[in-house]
Amino acid sequence: MKTSLQLLTVLLLVSTFSFGQDLSKQIDSLIKDNYQKNPDVGISVGFIRNNEEYYTAYGNLNAESQIAITKNSVFEIASITKILTSNLVAQAIIDKKIKADDYIDDFLPKGYVLRKNLKNKIKISDLASHQSGLPDIDFGKLIELNPQQPINSVTKKTLTTMINNCSELIDYGSYRYSTIGYTLLGQILEKVYGRSYAEIIREKMIEPLQLTNTLTKDFNVKNRTVGHNADGGIQEFLQWNITASAGLVKSSASDMVTFLKVVLNEETEIGKAAILTEKVFYKDENREIGLGINIMTDDKNTIYLKSGDSMGQSSIICYNRAKNWGIILLLNQRSSKMRQSLLNEIYEKVLK
Repeated sequence: MKTSLQLLTVLLLVSTFSFGQDLSKQIDSLIKDNYQKNPDVGISVGFIRNNEEYYTAYGNLNAESQIAITKNSVFEIASITKILTSNLVAQAIIDKKIKADDYIDDFLPKGYVLRKNLKNKIKISDLASHQSGLPDIDFGKLIELNPQQPINSVTKKTLTTMINNCSELIDYGSYRYSTIGYTLLGQILEKVYGRSYAEIIREKMIEPLQLTNTLTKDFNVKNRTVGHNADGGIQEFLQWNITASAGLVKSSASDMVTFLKVVLNEETEIGKAAILTEKVFYKDENREIGLGINIMTDDKNTIYLKSGDSMGQSSIICYNRAKNWGIILLLNQRSSKMRQSLLNEIYEKVLK
């Protein structure tokens, strides 16, 4: 009887592994087809299912070097940074440093002074779910001033002036995507932990998970991809500044799969924090939002996802906790349409 049970266990493991390989081949086929149609757009993809990792990549780091993109190539993950920040916020909640429903007033750094009618109004969860009603950075104007480094002119003074001059939360309680909300969350984390955002993310994520390709201030590495704007022109990586917690982390498919692995493991600190971020904090007829993450449901699945677009790259991360899979797509050109179409096709044809 014992031998039969052992044989059954082995067969189940082999079956699961073969099924995972089959999924990875299907995903690779779709990615390869997309690359053949768009040979100027390099791509790196990581997929995890039941703790098994799979990778595929096409294209080169840049047109001159002819060095192939791999699972370890560094991309701008842009607003996927917000998932990392919201997980750090959730960890702070678990650490009892803050509460999701705390008002932000007492947690803002020195220099911020909310108007009287705004006091005890905005919660930490409001910032994290994009419903604070606060004004945001005018990226269109900044891009006109400096198309390569539009956020260079955003400073602590810029932000404090914007917040201190805000006299009304016009759309408080309604969804409006906010960069400044996540910038403030980064500053709140810095205040409650007494360290910089770069130090916090290194201590709580990068070093424990050994994310060797996840970079903050210094990203001058040989395995860095070259970004391209929507027209195909070369685009610089955005430099680290005060808005870092909203979208300036750089990473790779391999590191993001490692992150997904611990997110899907409910016994880890990051996994426990991720479950908190998956709670619905905002809902309307068009969307459900957790802390920094979009929640999509159909009749069979609930998936959690976040996209990112820098000036020269596009990315998207997605996972299904119940079915224990996750995927990361990284493109070396700004193309939100391409990365969304790719994820939709992979989901509909393979993962659904």
